[in-house]
Amino acid sequence: MEITDIRIKRVEGENKLKAYASVTFDDSFVVHNIKVIEGNSGLFIAMPSRKTRSGEMKDVAHPINTDFREKMQNAILEKYNAEVSA
Repeated sequence: MEITDIRIKRVEGENKLKAYASVTFDDSFVVHNIKVIEGNSGLFIAMPSRKTRSGEMKDVAHPINTDFREKMQNAILEKYNAEVSA
């Protein structure tokens, strides 16, 4: 599966939340609302999630292996950093 498009929507303000990303795979499937967050160790992504009845947050969609998660995170953060620099 290849990432064929990444769109970044920056969030203004002094929050830890810096942007939302939409990622398209194989020009056929898109995942919206991936968060770009500033953590203590730098930027990272958080997958879209929803709150359950018990108050717990559960991912709606997520990579099932570490290699693909790293590939996706690197691509999103590269696109985010390019847009911040522009």
